[in-house]
Amino acid sequence: MQVAMIAESMLIYIIVLLLTGMVVGFACGMLGVGGGFIMVPVQIWALTSMGVDPTLSTRVAFGTSLAVILPTSLCGCHGHNCQGVVLWRPGVTLGLSGLVGAFLGGTIASHAPGELLRMIFGIIIIGGALRMIYARDLRRGRPEVVSSLLPYILWGVVVGVISGLAGIGGGVILVPAMVIAMGFTMYQAVGTSTVAIAFNAVGGTIAYAINGWGVAGLPAYCVGYIDLFQFVLLAGASMLTAHWGVNVTHKMSEEKLKRIFIALMILIGLKMMGLFDLMGF
Repeated sequence: MQVAMIAESMLIYIIVLLLTGMVVGFACGMLGVGGGFIMVPVQIWALTSMGVDPTLSTRVAFGTSLAVILPTSLCGCHGHNCQGVVLWRPGVTLGLSGLVGAFLGGTIASHAPGELLRMIFGIIIIGGALRMIYARDLRRGRPEVVSSLLPYILWGVVVGVISGLAGIGGGVILVPAMVIAMGFTMYQAVGTSTVAIAFNAVGGTIAYAINGWGVAGLPAYCVGYIDLFQFVLLAGASMLTAHWGVNVTHKMSEEKLKRIFIALMILIGLKMMGLFDLMGF
């Protein structure tokens, strides 16, 4: 009986992660985000339900989320590049500076309390959503894309640190920033974001792998704070659906794309801040 219950729990665990990976891939392709704000809550639930300490669960979820974002964002980038909306010079500049920032953020997060990390995660997501709501010019952008590299370097470092701290690719912040501050259209921002978040994912993943090396109490098959079992399930599923999201994006109006982006951010942000738990959900 006990063996059957364990097998059933593992099957549910696998199915939930596969479904989550599919949603993440679709979101990455459609919105230019890594999908960490979708993965992380599910990963924390899965790990804690298996008996892993909540703080370790949070760190593992953040590190593994960043590892998954790398192949997922590359698949999304390929699709958006085929549509001609990826601006490579800004994207690579944002990405290289973001990689450094993400390594720093991941190192800090590897030594911070789990509850604090979840709260930071929620606040960042809600803040990004509110900024998009009150940005009336979001769907139009400025007449020209900013040509100077300095704004991209500064934004890259800032978003990279946040990416490492919160286990996200950073697209939820980069997309509105590129449109509002740097003159991108919504489509260009989504496409170019997939380049930058791939670099952020590399920096954050390395930091979590190094800082989690040899830590006691981690799940089996971990490289530092990177759970290889979760990685295979999430990344395998997400890579299959990323191109679906790309196709949907380019059939959708920018205003509708913005609304979907905001709704997801608010929902996950409130969840991570614990509001739904207080309400009994």
